Amino acid sequence: MNNLAEIIAAHRVVVCVGSGGVGKTTTAAALALHAAKQGRAVLCLTIDPARRLANSLGLTEMREQEQAVPRELFEAQHIEVKGSLSAMMLDTKRTFDELVRTTASSKERADRILGNRLYQYISTSLAGTQEYMAMEKLHAVRRDPRYDLVVLDTPPTSNALDFLDAPARLSGLVDSPAMRWLTQTVEGERKSFSLSLLTKGAKVVLAGMSKFTGAGFIEQVAHFVTDFNDLFGGFRKRAEEVARTLRSDDVAFVIVTSPAPLSVDEAIFFSERLEESGMTRDAFVVNQVHPLVAEPSETTAVLDAEAKRELPKTADSSRLVSRMRRALDDARLQAVADRLECDRLESRGGKGVLYVEVPVLDQDVHDLSSLAEIASYLVGERKHAAVVR
Repeated sequence: MNNLAEIIAAHRVVVCVGSGGVGKTTTAAALALHAAKQGRAVLCLTIDPARRLANSLGLTEMREQEQAVPRELFEAQHIEVKGSLSAMMLDTKRTFDELVRTTASSKERADRILGNRLYQYISTSLAGTQEYMAMEKLHAVRRDPRYDLVVLDTPPTSNALDFLDAPARLSGLVDSPAMRWLTQTVEGERKSFSLSLLTKGAKVVLAGMSKFTGAGFIEQVAHFVTDFNDLFGGFRKRAEEVARTLRSDDVAFVIVTSPAPLSVDEAIFFSERLEESGMTRDAFVVNQVHPLVAEPSETTAVLDAEAKRELPKTADSSRLVSRMRRALDDARLQAVADRLECDRLESRGGKGVLYVEVPVLDQDVHDLSSLAEIASYLVGERKHAAVVR
């Protein structure tokens, strides 16, 4: 496809990924705004707790329920929006709770799991839970008829890589040898769980564990494993559905980076991981690219003379011109460095992938108007000027 506007129009889900500090959140919000302007009903979903997304959308805060951006905010900044734009922040525990209620065989079993101390820890603190629940939420809202497009703003790359494996990893946890052993041990006793009723081997293992955790906690673990095993079939099926969602034709991945060498390295690495995982690499967005400022057409002597005419007599015009020349040289070197990194990304990123450059702006993106300006570069309405004369 020739531009991001076509990619957005052709997909139901756009996932923005990248390392921290490269403008990924801004890119996600700008793409969502563009789609809303074109008449689509858009949800911008974030699992990054930073408030930048809320601020750029004109909201005071991100909430854990969908909230529509009021039309008055668009009108106040003279932005015509034919569709609608909503935003929300992921509530990891609530999403996990909904998954338990959906897959449990009965309300009573679901209530036992939700009230279990071990579940309460797993649902908020277990590594990978947030990433998996982000995918679970994405899977749910993808089918929500209220939205034509979902734009997902993921965590920095080190965590974003985790969500590719999260469905299989969390499913594997439920089906691990240790979990199966404990389930079989507990379910082998037809009475309520007690260390005194277990087989000799299991009793030794669990008694040893109870010295460190307390017998009450071991009982909590055992009851949790028994109840959670009831979810396994539905949970594994759901995890497989989530994994298929990431590989479906209506999901596009936009890799966001800056021209900084380390950020470009991470973008290339993530691009390769996507390809290995059977997912599409639709576009690279390179933010904060410095344009190459042309050399002055006049000599230093002419510039110095011009400065003397414009500046107070007490000013050291020669020194000021010299400092401005050094600043210009630094800016030109930065622009050349950015160009080299952009070219490296394009050569390593793979064929058939769209490359979009967004220039450094005079001010940070903090409202809908500046967000719309970013969107105009992303979708090709404006072009980054490689050289400024």
